[in-house]
Amino acid sequence: MTLHKAGYKLLLKILGVGILLNLASYYFINNTVIVYTILITSIVIYLLIVNFFRFPNRVIIQDDNTILAPADGKIVVIEETEEPEYFKDRRIQVSIFMNIFNVHINWFPVNGVIKYFKYHKGNYAAAYLPKSSTENERTSIAIECNNGQTILMRQIAGAIAKRIVSYTPVGGKARQDRHAGFIKFGSRVDLFLPLDTKIEVKLGQKTIGSQTIIGTFK
Repeated sequence: MTLHKAGYKLLLKILGVGILLNLASYYFINNTVIVYTILITSIVIYLLIVNFFRFPNRVIIQDDNTILAPADGKIVVIEETEEPEYFKDRRIQVSIFMNIFNVHINWFPVNGVIKYFKYHKGNYAAAYLPKSSTENERTSIAIECNNGQTILMRQIAGAIAKRIVSYTPVGGKARQDRHAGFIKFGSRVDLFLPLDTKIEVKLGQKTIGSQTIIGTFK
C-alpha cells in the first residue's frame, strides 16, 4: 500500500511513541495481560492511522466540462446559496463530508488556473454542520476553468482535523489528476458552482475522489 507524503512525519512520530510506550510497559509492568493488551492496542491504532494516509492508485479521465469529486466521502449538501467570500453572489453549493475511514486526499475537481487562495483560521466544530463552512479552519481556492467558468473549492477542518495541507499556489495549474491538498482526520470539502451547472449527484450519495462526476457545465 502506498502512503501519502502528508503522513510521513506523523507516522514516524507515532511509531516512536508506540515503541517507547511498549518498552516501558515491558520493563515496568509485571502483568503479562496488561503488557500484551497495550501492545495489541497500539498496533491496531497505528494500523488504523496508516490506513488513513493510504494513497489509492486511480485512473483519472480528464474532461474540461466535467466537475469531478474532490474527495472520497458522502454528499451532505446540495443547495443554492450565497457565497460571500469570493463570488459574492448566488451559487450551487455541493458539500462532501469525509469520515476518518475515508481517503483524505483532495483532488482538483476541474482543469484550469488557480486565481485565488486564502487560508482562514477558525474553530473545529463537526464538519457536517452548516456553520463549519464559514467558522471552521478552512482554505478557499478559486479556479478559472479551461472552458471559462470559475468555481470555488473550500477545504474545511473538522472536530478531529487540526491541519489542512494545500498545494494551490495562485497562478498555478489545476488538473483533475493532481492533488489539491490533504485534510487530516475527518473533514469536509465544499464546491461553489455556477447556477446553471447540471448536478449529477444526490444527497447521501457516496463519492470517490477523482472518479465520481459531481456535475457538468452548460
